[in-house]
Amino acid sequence: MTTTEEATAVVHLDLRTQAAQLDTAAAVRSAVARQLGRAGLPEPDHPLFLVVDTPAGLTEHQRQYELLAAYRALGEVRMLVLLVGSAPGAYAGDEELLPPDRRLVRPAVLRGSGTALLWAGDLRSARTALEQPAPDDPAALAVLVDLLSVPDVFQRVLDDLGALPDTVAAPGVRLLEQDLPPEVRDRAWRDALSRFAGEDSDQVPELPATRSGVDLPEPLRGLVAGRGGRDLRHRETGGVADDAYRACAEALDDAEEELAGLRTVLGLLRPVHRGTFEAELDRAHQALVDYRELVAGALHSGGSSGAPSAAEATARLAALGLRVPSAEGVGERIGEGLREFAGKLLGQGLALRAVARRFTALAGRVEPVPGSALLPRLAELPVADAAARSGAAAGPLPVAPAAVLAAGAAGLLGGLWQWPFMALALLVPVVFQVLAALGATRLRGAGRPVRWAVGPRIAAVVGAAAGVTVAYATDPPPWLSTAAALVGIGAAAETARRLWRTAADTWGADQGTLALRRSLAGLDALLAEAVREHWAADERLYCADAARSVAGMLRATAAAADAEAAPEPERPAGTGPSGTEPAAADTWLSSASALETGTFAVADDADSDWASAYAWDDEPSWDEPAAPAGERQPDGPGDPWEDRAAGAPRWLDRESGEGGPELVATLAGDLTDAAMVAMAPYWGAVERGQAGALAVRRTEERVRELLSAARRHLRTNGVLAAPPFAAGHRARATSANLLGTDPQRVAELVGAEADRRAVVQLSSPEQGTLLNRDPAAAVWLRFAPEAVRGEVEKAWRTGGTGQPADALWTSSGRYAGLIRLTPLRMGVVDTVRPRESPGADGSSQVDAYEGRDGDLW
Repeated sequence: MTTTEEATAVVHLDLRTQAAQLDTAAAVRSAVARQLGRAGLPEPDHPLFLVVDTPAGLTEHQRQYELLAAYRALGEVRMLVLLVGSAPGAYAGDEELLPPDRRLVRPAVLRGSGTALLWAGDLRSARTALEQPAPDDPAALAVLVDLLSVPDVFQRVLDDLGALPDTVAAPGVRLLEQDLPPEVRDRAWRDALSRFAGEDSDQVPELPATRSGVDLPEPLRGLVAGRGGRDLRHRETGGVADDAYRACAEALDDAEEELAGLRTVLGLLRPVHRGTFEAELDRAHQALVDYRELVAGALHSGGSSGAPSAAEATARLAALGLRVPSAEGVGERIGEGLREFAGKLLGQGLALRAVARRFTALAGRVEPVPGSALLPRLAELPVADAAARSGAAAGPLPVAPAAVLAAGAAGLLGGLWQWPFMALALLVPVVFQVLAALGATRLRGAGRPVRWAVGPRIAAVVGAAAGVTVAYATDPPPWLSTAAALVGIGAAAETARRLWRTAADTWGADQGTLALRRSLAGLDALLAEAVREHWAADERLYCADAARSVAGMLRATAAAADAEAAPEPERPAGTGPSGTEPAAADTWLSSASALETGTFAVADDADSDWASAYAWDDEPSWDEPAAPAGERQPDGPGDPWEDRAAGAPRWLDRESGEGGPELVATLAGDLTDAAMVAMAPYWGAVERGQAGALAVRRTEERVRELLSAARRHLRTNGVLAAPPFAAGHRARATSANLLGTDPQRVAELVGAEADRRAVVQLSSPEQGTLLNRDPAAAVWLRFAPEAVRGEVEKAWRTGGTGQPADALWTSSGRYAGLIRLTPLRMGVVDTVRPRESPGADGSSQVDAYEGRDGDLW
């Protein structure tokens, strides 16, 4: 038995109209190739042929059946012949020997393995007794052919017929079709394409992954974070750069050490610290200038546009005593990381253009910055010279208000003296006067010491005067005045010490120690960044180029989706697979009947388009609804979808949904899966370093092909069935969320025994006499879409009905129902070998038939 995986397409041939054109093996193969090619399918290994013919055509088209049975293929050729209409009578001259429908004559070639006949003498499409449609009513035949075109149903029917006598049966059917109206499907398809592509105006915040690299896969995370430059020291111990840095740092340390000595009481009393501090500060400034020149040289050498290669730039940096970490193993998985990142973003439901923006941001983040590009930042790090330091701020040195209050309080305590000890009240003011004089000497050249500590001096004098006044009024004892004076002098000394320390700190800061320290740190950080930017420069540059290529490919894919979503008059030419699909194949979304165009849209126009024989009025068209014979209104108003439902055969119930809440999201997810499948070869090109314009163009072509395949799948199988490229981990929404329909009707039709009585036998009254009367001889086929299997089985369990063990779950998401195959009585089918005789013009013609055992009839 041929499995559905081995044969996924059923080729349709209508020998009622195409027989004359299919008279050679080359013509048959060409017709099959064109039909499969328009469907985007390859040459099958196990061909499945669904042939429509009349009972009389079985012997008239002997040549065509022989060509189909001998079709060259790797596997088995399987053929299901659907016969419509009555069998011809047998005549001898002008006298009818046998009436019609008494025998079914088939050529011997159709008795082979893998071949069966399904005889529908009357499609019984009338819903009322007043309707009198033809036995081969096109509306009913289109539905029956569409159903048998589902590979699962085709093969199951063929296998069941193979178990019946003569592999011939008459069908009885009851079907339920659940689908969307064309306008709803049209709108959902275009909305899904728009959501899938996205818009350039979407302002989506940049993901943290492209800023910090936390959520990026390896090795992208390491490239973004600059792992090598951050974890390892950029200056070699004992190298040129390290020596220059240490010379400046040590000079600054010595200057700050001398400044710390200057802040003390000894620094106030002795002048040595001031001179040493200035000498060390000049040395630090010169060392900083030297280090700045080294950094500038490194920026010109490492990663600049003049460096011909990363190896030479690394050598130049190494000559300066700079360590560039090894980048071994970093670039081995860049392509894999980009694919994982794209899959993650698309899996989150982001549109293609939004993902393209993420990749553009990633390229900007990971791309190495040339050293020459860092030179403007070097200019932003000025170094103050000696002249600038000598002209430091000339304003008065700061004095805290608390120091003024403390000086006044110390003067008050030191002034509690009466005559003859009143002169001792001047001790505290003298302390602050000596502080001001020494401070002015130590801070000469600052441009402001003469005005330094004016407030504390005045406060001390005022406090002393107040103390004398208080002492005169209160007449304190000598011991109390002595104690207060000691406390006041101690407070004055401590206040003076704090004032000097603050003044020395302020003066030292004005000399540029903090500015020099910040400049040194800024230069070293800039140098470290230059070295870090050079780490894995080739790999990062390749990753940036690849990320931009991916972004361009995603935008091209989005443009392909926009072209697919454009209305038919606005769609550019060549949007089909590889630009070869005709525009007519894209009109299914705007057609009045998605069902009728679904299967026959791939029919071969060059071979007279056998589906056009099923036209519903004088103009062959699948886009107009059927109406009973004699009651058709040409150009009559009405809803095409309602007319389509009204014109359905009586064994078909059509339930149209208005679309569920997850319809657009599901279709957009299918498109994302299609894009991921189409991009799979592109990631190989990325890993090989060949992600150029050619790879992008080929990927765009594959995307267009898969978009067309997604459209054909939606047209043929409906929205419920997952397309073949859908990701296996995605849980598909229920029929209620996709179509807005209730799966209970499917469960009742497929599972309930009572519905067997509703099956309509597609046989004429005359043909009915040829059927086997034994009910047990009939073969039953229950089927429903695999997409609603879980819902249907749940409904069976909830309703307490038994679950049929032989139910067929089909790949199509449109039809569910019952098929009854009733065999014919023994002796009805005659297998004959035609006997040819020369005609008047010398050609061969069939003039009689050999019956079984060689008898004539």
